[in-house]
Amino acid sequence: MEQSAAGPGAGEPEQQALFGWADTEPARPARGAFRDSPEARRMLDVREVYAEPAALDSPRGQQVMARLPGVRVIEVPRHWGIPSLHGNGGNVERWVRVKTETLVLGVKHRLVTRPNGRSADWIAPGPSNGCAMSCAYCYVPRRKGYANPITLFTNIEAIVAHIRRHVRARGPKPEPNQCDPHAWVYDVGENGDCSVDALVCDNTADLVAAFRGLPTAKASFATKFVNPDLLALDPQGRTRVRFSVMPPDDARLLDIRTSPVAERIAAAADFLDAGYEVHFNLSPVVLRPGWEGDWADLLVHLDDVLPARVKEQAAAEVIMLTHNQALHEVNLGWHPRAEEVLWQPDIQETKRSQNGALNVRYALEVKQQALTRLRRLLAEHAPWLRIRYAF
Repeated sequence: MEQSAAGPGAGEPEQQALFGWADTEPARPARGAFRDSPEARRMLDVREVYAEPAALDSPRGQQVMARLPGVRVIEVPRHWGIPSLHGNGGNVERWVRVKTETLVLGVKHRLVTRPNGRSADWIAPGPSNGCAMSCAYCYVPRRKGYANPITLFTNIEAIVAHIRRHVRARGPKPEPNQCDPHAWVYDVGENGDCSVDALVCDNTADLVAAFRGLPTAKASFATKFVNPDLLALDPQGRTRVRFSVMPPDDARLLDIRTSPVAERIAAAADFLDAGYEVHFNLSPVVLRPGWEGDWADLLVHLDDVLPARVKEQAAAEVIMLTHNQALHEVNLGWHPRAEEVLWQPDIQETKRSQNGALNVRYALEVKQQALTRLRRLLAEHAPWLRIRYAF
C-alpha cells in the first residue's frame, strides 16, 4: 500500500545544514505539547513511513499515523533490511534528511532482557532502534547500512509486560552495586533516544508509568535532547535520566542535531524537580589537542550552574570513544570533518565488544592515562560528581 504526499519543495537543499542548532533556546508556544512546536518539527518532519502491516494495525501504530495525516506509507514485510534504506550507499548523501523525514514502524518480536552490570543491571528490550539525531560516533547504524532513522516498535504493551515479569521474578536487589544501591536498573533506551521517541508517540510515557509501579526497579536512559514534555510524566523517582555532556566545541562538531550542551545541563534541575533521578554521561571522551582544558572548562560550568540539590544526587558515567571502520567510511561520505578527531589509528587499537562487534578503541595505555587525567580534573573542579562507571 502506498499513500502519496507532497514532496520537498523546489530548490530545497538535499541535506540540512550540519550545525543548525542555535546556542540559545528558541521561543516555544505558550500552550500545548512541545512535540507540536516548531523546534520539534525541525527535529522530525516525517514525510514517509515504512511500516509492517501488523505495526500499522496496532493501537500504537494508529496513534502515530493519526499525527501524520497525508504522509506517504510504504508497507514492508519487516522493519529490518528495507532495500531503499538499509545498505543503500546513495543514502550517505542524504544522511540527515533521511533521519528527519523517514520513520519506520515495526513489531519487536524477540523480547529479551540481557544482563549488563556496567551502566545498568539489565538491558531491557527497547521501544525503538535508531534516532533522528546524527551523532557522528553513534554505534547503532554500524549494522544497519547507510541510513538510521527512528524505527518505533508499536507492540509496547508486550515490551512493558515482559519487563514487568522480569522485574518481579528478580525480587528485591540483594546488595548494592555500581548501578544502584537499592534498585535493579533497566536501560530502556540502548538503541535510541527516549526523549526524541516521545516526539512521535507515547512509548516513553508508557515505560515511565510502568516503572512508577515497580518499587524494586528503575528505568534508565541516556539522552542528548531536552524534551520538556517528559516533565509531565510523574516518574516518582523510578526513572533515571542520564544527560550526555561533552565540551561544547566537540558537541558542535560531533553531536549533530542535538540540544546544545548548556541546555542539557540547564535542564537537570527541572527534571529532578519533576521526579527523575538525574545523572550525567561524560560521553564520549574524545582525545585531541586541548581536550583536557576543554573538559576542565565543562566541569567548571557544571559546578557553577547546577544547584546543590542536583549535585547531591548526581553521579556520572565516563565513556571513552569507541569507533568502527565501517562507520568511519560512512562518515567520510557525509561528515569528513568529524573523522579528523574520531579516526586516530596511531593511538587506537581493534577490540571485539561484548556483542561480538569489531570496533576501534583507544589503546589500553592511552585510555588509562586519559581516565587518570579526567579523574584528576573531576577531583579538582567537580568533586561532588561521583564516577559510577568508567569505560
